[in-house]
This record gives sequence, structure tokens and C-alpha cells, in this order.
Amino acid sequence: MSLNGRPDLLSIGAFAQRSRLSLKALRLYAELGLLLPAAVDRETGYRYYAVEQIERARVLELEGVTASQEVAAFWAEAEASVAVKQRLVAYLERHLEGRGESMYEVQTREVPEQEVISITRSLTVADLVNFIMESNGELSTQLERAGATPTMPWFVVYHGEVNEDSDGPVEVCLPYSGSVTPQGEAALRREPAHREAYTTLTTAQTVFPQILDAYGAVDAWVQRNGLQLSAPPREVYFTEAEPKADEPFCDVAFPIG
Repeated sequence: MSLNGRPDLLSIGAFAQRSRLSLKALRLYAELGLLLPAAVDRETGYRYYAVEQIERARVLELEGVTASQEVAAFWAEAEASVAVKQRLVAYLERHLEGRGESMYEVQTREVPEQEVISITRSLTVADLVNFIMESNGELSTQLERAGATPTMPWFVVYHGEVNEDSDGPVEVCLPYSGSVTPQGEAALRREPAHREAYTTLTTAQTVFPQILDAYGAVDAWVQRNGLQLSAPPREVYFTEAEPKADEPFCDVAFPIG
């Protein structure tokens, strides 16, 4: 079936003219995976492009340092996406073979009641790290301006699942002593005293999706011991700066009844 009658697609010649790229450049970018045709006619082999691809093509047309930076950014994003998928495959292999849970030692502890200042937002995993770091910085600044004292550790509560499709919400919490009036998205609340099951992770173990192994290990421990969650799971951070890959960084913790 010919695609020539589809008004939403441009022939490679028409697309080259509108994007100011040569036919040779378009074929090269297709081979490199930088700009793939929207469709290829199975009968003729002709390539067709969508109108919305013109903006991407014009980025590739930029000259000098700007073009180099744009291409580098494009590849960095593509490589990051592949890296996440590779880690997800490795996680699934460990999970299916039953190897993930045995990597983690689960312990319990008592956590006292705390006053916390927090920011809550719905977001997917792509925005998670930036949100956590930016919120931590914003909350620390608000405490400093108010003359309140942050107390360690700080923690991140997952009120719902966070991945490429699910958006939480996620709450970044800083315990403190003193008095503060929250600004912007920040809010104050009291975190009740509780007991929690937890396992400690190195920096390398916190990378998504490997961190899911730790959640699975603590959840399995809770189930085996006939316990139930009393509050949403969280990550508890006992350092402000990110340590080396093989050094302890945070705990995955489940409040238990």
C-alpha cells in the first residue's frame, strides 16, 4: 500500500526543502538514529517524515558548537534511556531467579515522634532525583531563614508507586526543632513515633531500578513475619552529600504495626 496519499506525511524531498537539510544529511541522520523517517512505504521504499519532525531537523542543521552540543545532548539522553532499560532487565532477571532479596539484611528500630517540614508532589521517576534534591535544598533554606534547626536523618515518603507510568505522590521531609512558617509548597506536620523495618543501601544500590530489590527484600521480610505496614514506605537519608558508590547512603524503611 502506498503512503503517497497521506496528507500528514511529507516526502523526503519536501521534508528536505522545509527543514533545509540535504537528502544526504537526512539519510545519514536516519542511519545514526538521530532522525528516523515517520514511515517507509513497503512497496517503494520511499521515506516519509511528519511535519512535527521539522523542529528536530532544524536543530541538527545548526552550525558549530551549538550543533555539537545539541547532538551530544541528544545522544546523552538516548544512552541514559538505554542504561535504565539495561538495569531494569538485570533487575527482572535477579527477581525471577530469586537472587535480589538475599542481598539485603533487614533490621528493625524505634523512631521517635518528629516535627517535619515537607514538600509533596506527584511526579514520575524521570523527575524524581531532581525533585528530591531541590526540595531538600528549599526546605533547608526555609529552616535556616527561620532560625530553626534541621535534625538528621531526613527522609522521602512514597505515598504511591513511582515509575515511568505512576506518579506517587512523593513527600520530601526534613525533621526540625524550633519554629518555622512554611512558604510556597512547604507544609508542616507531625510524624508519629513508630517501629520500622529497614535495610541499608550503598550509593550504587540506590540507582533505579536496582533499588527495587531493596524494597522487595524489606517487603518480603515484613510478610514473613506476619506484620503489616502502619504508614507508607520511605527512604531515610543520613547524609547530605552523596558518598562514594560503595559507601552507605540511605535506608529503605517500612513503618510496621
